Amino acid sequence: MRPFAQELKHVQQRINRFLECQFEGIESHRAPLLEAMKYALLLGGKRVRPFLVYATGKMLNANEQSLDYAAAAIEAIHAYSLIHDDLPAMDNDDLRRGHPTCHIAFDEATAILAGDALQSFAFEMLTQTPYISSEQKLALVQILAHASGVQGMCLGQSLDLISEHKQITLQELELIHRNKTGALLTAALKLGFICSPHFSNQSLEQSLTRYADAIGLAFQVQDDILDIEGESAEIGKPVGSDLDLDKSTYPKLLGLEGAKQKAQDLYQTALSELDNIPFDTTALRALAEFIITRKS
Repeated sequence: MRPFAQELKHVQQRINRFLECQFEGIESHRAPLLEAMKYALLLGGKRVRPFLVYATGKMLNANEQSLDYAAAAIEAIHAYSLIHDDLPAMDNDDLRRGHPTCHIAFDEATAILAGDALQSFAFEMLTQTPYISSEQKLALVQILAHASGVQGMCLGQSLDLISEHKQITLQELELIHRNKTGALLTAALKLGFICSPHFSNQSLEQSLTRYADAIGLAFQVQDDILDIEGESAEIGKPVGSDLDLDKSTYPKLLGLEGAKQKAQDLYQTALSELDNIPFDTTALRALAEFIITRKS
């Protein structure tokens, strides 16, 4: 297997080419909507969620073309969530991935519509997934819908908003982030699993889910650390934005060193779950390490 950095780059290039192809033939009729969708979806990004789809699916002998559709769908959902998260009514951010946010580059109404359209676009792509059964397609739709909505990402966003300028407990903070960030990361892994011949193996699914839950929370802990220690040029958004909004974060509740220890504990939990999986987990181990050591 290629070193992790090379493998991540390969995934970024593959999914970007695939996403670009999905826009071919769509007529915009002079409306800015299509360009706003492309702007939000194709302008950078680590592509961690697509990496999880591919890494899990390839580990379990899924067809790589099937994984393209699942990976593209979850990245479209992620892009839509970022557009809406950056809006004035939400976090009111001007910078994303080192570029003006969608509502700044276009306008607020176009950004809202671009997010709405990317959500629909994601589920349309899932229904077109080749080389899997109708049962698997339905499972893909169900998993992504559940992770995106009122029992997943949207719930996390809502809880996050109502928690601004308030003191909350560590348990409440974890509830926010297991939904806001963790739900889609766990869904990414499950999409790769569902595309594979092993999609009915419940024991395997449970081990993979526990791994994903751990790295999903670790991802957010590291985000909170970077909001204090990071460089704006590297993370692609202003440092200290969470502090400016008076949000509860892991460093705020645990202290900076406590937050770093929390990330390490979650990393070890993730690795211990991989020990129970009888496949080559090299890529998933490398991703877990990347999540807690990244600088952006």
